[in-house]
Amino acid sequence: MNWKFWQKNNTAEPKKKKSKTREWTDAIIFAVVAATIIRVFFIEAYTIPSGSMEKSLLVGDFLFVSKVNYGARIPMTPVAFPFSHHTLPFTATTKAYYDGIQWKYRRLPGLQDIKRNDVVVFNFPEGDTVALEQQDGNYYQMLLQADRAAIHSNYTITSRPVDKRENFIKRCIAIAGDTISMEAGLASVNGKKVPLEQTGWFSYQVTFNTADVNIKMFQDMGFKTAPLDNYTYQFDGTPAMLAELKKSSYVKAIKEVIAPKGEFDLAIFPHDKNRPWNLDNFGPIKVPSKGWTVQIDSNTMPLYYRAIRTYEGNKVEQKGNEWYINDKPAKSYTFKMDYYWMMGDNRHNSADSRYWGFVPEDHIVGKALFIWMSFDGEGSWFSKIRWSRIFKGIH
Repeated sequence: MNWKFWQKNNTAEPKKKKSKTREWTDAIIFAVVAATIIRVFFIEAYTIPSGSMEKSLLVGDFLFVSKVNYGARIPMTPVAFPFSHHTLPFTATTKAYYDGIQWKYRRLPGLQDIKRNDVVVFNFPEGDTVALEQQDGNYYQMLLQADRAAIHSNYTITSRPVDKRENFIKRCIAIAGDTISMEAGLASVNGKKVPLEQTGWFSYQVTFNTADVNIKMFQDMGFKTAPLDNYTYQFDGTPAMLAELKKSSYVKAIKEVIAPKGEFDLAIFPHDKNRPWNLDNFGPIKVPSKGWTVQIDSNTMPLYYRAIRTYEGNKVEQKGNEWYINDKPAKSYTFKMDYYWMMGDNRHNSADSRYWGFVPEDHIVGKALFIWMSFDGEGSWFSKIRWSRIFKGIH
């Protein structure tokens, strides 16, 4: 019997050294797997593409988004091209994923729940259907303005699974169970006003007492300006900036640009003519929470139809005055998920919950943590860098 089986067999052939190609291949595979795990379960980089969150976040800001805070979402579409979202690099319309395999929604335990005022990254709820030739647009808003047949004949229409829908970033104004409303541009949650004094970005009509005004002086204060006539300009800025503007001896009058109460805007959720709402005046709206039961009738269904049917996966039909859910008469419905109401700080230049309603919990990607780099659109490479914004926390 061999009592020295544990000793190294010196007669065995020496292990062949890996080729350079094999070493590089192994290193690349390891790097891709490691980076994917970090990106999916821990932290992911994100770029601000639009001005909807000014003045909190600017176009050209690069953020880190935590997956840990709210709990990492297990991939719902597990087969996908690495480091791509919904479209392959260097292509305009080619899918970067295989949607033949879909996993149910699951999320790892997180450090916290979503809180009011958190800046959150999520998948666009109405991004389930997309016109590929106009991906920046909203298919459902297109349907409000044009005939479905015309849209389908002029565009290539496709669908996307939840985790491959466009990423949006907004501020959470109301959490599950809250009641949200807005009057004259000021949001209220559960009856309490929620002003955005420092971060909110609003529009004002400013009239000067002379046409000979150095507008650049006000642009240097941070305002975005557009002339309306020789004496009047539209100024976009924060309430804090407005307080400084009022001190100018050149200013004759200032009027906040607000949509009149009672003026109906079809683009505003829930697109119901019985609710004459607009982007500055709407509600009250109850945000659904898991376990909450809503009575089903002609008044509530415009608000909750899409959540019940699309987000929670039920068959919903109306037959006469009766509603049927999964082919059974329904007088009420109990929600299976929590929902949130998200809005941009740039209140007059943000496609947010005012237009498409609730954000389901399975669409939540993560919490915006801090800005790691920021570039302005003008100047040379180094002068483009907004040094004051690097490593700035997001609040």
